[in-house]
Amino acid sequence: MNKEVIPNRQAGAVMTMFLMGSTLILGVGFRAGQDVWLVIIIAGAAVAPFLAIYARILALFPEQNLYQILNTLFGPVAGRVLSLLYIWYAFSLGAMVMRNFQEFINIVSFPETPIFVPIMMMGLVCIWAVKEGIEVLGRWSQLMFIFLVVIIAVVIALSMEDADIDNMRPVAYSGFGAIMRSTFNVFSFPMAETVLFMTVLRMDRERNNPHYIFFMGVLIGLIVILMVSVRNLLVLGADLTENVYFPPYVAVTIINIGNFLQRIEVTVSVVFLFSGFVKISICLMSACMGIDNLLGLGGYRQIVAPVGLLLMITTCFIYKNIMEMSDFAFNVYSYYAFPFQVVLPVAVWIAAEVRARRALNASES
Repeated sequence: MNKEVIPNRQAGAVMTMFLMGSTLILGVGFRAGQDVWLVIIIAGAAVAPFLAIYARILALFPEQNLYQILNTLFGPVAGRVLSLLYIWYAFSLGAMVMRNFQEFINIVSFPETPIFVPIMMMGLVCIWAVKEGIEVLGRWSQLMFIFLVVIIAVVIALSMEDADIDNMRPVAYSGFGAIMRSTFNVFSFPMAETVLFMTVLRMDRERNNPHYIFFMGVLIGLIVILMVSVRNLLVLGADLTENVYFPPYVAVTIINIGNFLQRIEVTVSVVFLFSGFVKISICLMSACMGIDNLLGLGGYRQIVAPVGLLLMITTCFIYKNIMEMSDFAFNVYSYYAFPFQVVLPVAVWIAAEVRARRALNASES
């Protein structure tokens, strides 16, 4: 089977765009009010130990992804059960992000368009990308990431005319409980979702440094998310940010430079379109790789189309409406994702370290 390996910079670019994904359109941490910036920084610090765990697992098993590692550590039966859990997580997360895309398109642009139309358009492009492989997605992400960062920086600069620094005061006004709850939400969405990169990346000892990939990818993504979130807070204020579905989009609608430069909301749509495309593609690729490993098909590309179509169908029924989508994203998802992001990776890491220590002792004796 062809083992696809991408350089550190491309893997980091894919991870950063994955983090931007639906985060830059739904917003994060806004329930902490004016302390959203503090929440994002704390969440970034909290996720660091788990990024080290993800990277360490891949470093201990070069040339293998998480599904193969699970079989190696826990045997064919338990390994496949755990693989099935991650297949479901990747598949369900892909459906959630695709539904975010559909709701955004329908609400801000095409309210009369049938629900399946934007889902089908995005789904077909993602199927094509996954069939091309992680190497093509990596090269594309490295190129588009620069373009998106320029767009984000320019739009933030244009927004500063309407910024009010008083919207960030007083610090810690929302209270310790609200800050910790919002931190937990930001930790799981989107920071710890990078656990899925263990399922699609294979580390080459000479070409890859998993610690560099995870930490640099998340650090750059965290900086971008922090900048956009602070811009939303400065422009909209804490109350309005919490009471709209797509804060970044609303913040950009306010831009009006000399009654000439205005109505540039399309920039938000472009950023979400490209970064959401990467996130859905990684989720679909992860699910297909897991099914391939589970069934021993000898290649994941042959099942990308049927799994992608199933993903599109699931997207149509995963939520009843945008209110249910928002409620799940900010009230339920953190608990739903916790076993996949924390509990199982820690268990795999402990098992991997024990196996590595035993192998070392056996070689020395």
